[in-house]
Amino acid sequence: MKYITSTLALIAGLTIATYAVPADKSADSKKSDTKPADTTSAKPAATSDDPVVAKGKNLEIRKSKVQDAWIAFIANRNPNMAPIPPDKRPEVEAQLLDNLIFNQLVLQRATAAEKTKAKETADTSISDVKKKLGDTAVEARIKSMGMTMQQYANDVYEQDVCQAVLEREVGSTIKVSDADIKKFYDDHPADFEMPEQVRAAHVLISTLDKDTQQPIPPAKKAEKEKLAKDIKARADKGEDFAKLAKEFSDDPGSKDKGGEYTFPRGQMVPEFEAAAFSMKPGQVSDLVETHYGYHIIKTLEKMPASKVDFEKAKPRIKDYLTSLEFRKVQPGYFDKLKKEANVEIVKAN
Repeated sequence: MKYITSTLALIAGLTIATYAVPADKSADSKKSDTKPADTTSAKPAATSDDPVVAKGKNLEIRKSKVQDAWIAFIANRNPNMAPIPPDKRPEVEAQLLDNLIFNQLVLQRATAAEKTKAKETADTSISDVKKKLGDTAVEARIKSMGMTMQQYANDVYEQDVCQAVLEREVGSTIKVSDADIKKFYDDHPADFEMPEQVRAAHVLISTLDKDTQQPIPPAKKAEKEKLAKDIKARADKGEDFAKLAKEFSDDPGSKDKGGEYTFPRGQMVPEFEAAAFSMKPGQVSDLVETHYGYHIIKTLEKMPASKVDFEKAKPRIKDYLTSLEFRKVQPGYFDKLKKEANVEIVKAN
């Protein structure tokens, strides 16, 4: 019931599913380098600048932890959403505090075996994302959220621990039938329509300064254009396009996977999209200039609009319906945990 984890991500402000990328999870593959912190161990005494805001049996959450959750929450909001009014911040922070309490209470119920398994799962998932996106892209994303790699790795670990506990304690009470899944599929046909897509690879020769992200001087831009033309010529002669992308591309999000993206219309910058959709599979574009620099694009595959088959959609629908059911039982489960731990919200003086 993996959507229990995704639901917890919506509930808990510091969980991995909130960050991603699409899912995205990430951290070091070296098991000993990112040992998760013990969140239930003794902590230094609170200070006037960092008071305890919630306490209970083996539970202590300070103001700084809520502030960290706020930073992560703001960093991961859709940029198109309206800003949160200042007078609403206390309300949001109260919810974030609830999220942190819930997370910690669930973690306390984990067995040693669940913790060991979660560490292995976290290491693997983090390593997989680093391989997919590249270390630089992952680390930049983590830094943009005001987090360190250690904090991020610990959050991934905690999320996996929580998933195991919730599946054991709550998952068995949630039932989603095949009939429920089929009804959802039939009642929401638009949700399973796939637009026309293209799979394309590109080599980006950036014309932006790495530090300032501003356009480089004309002389340097001319050098970049010459390099792009040389790469284009090599591609035209039949050199392996994926190898060219891995060697030369300045796009950290795709170079490690041979420059590949799969996308519908409206997702990429207009110049890039127009070129990719206009070519036949196997065709390589002339230089395409965008705000980012010079692109050499190769269209690999064109996929017409279609509808996702029921059997293929079935696992995702089940996960989604499971998450909805979990939301219904979560408040009662949370109340039970708080009562058992004698949780108290500490009001500021």
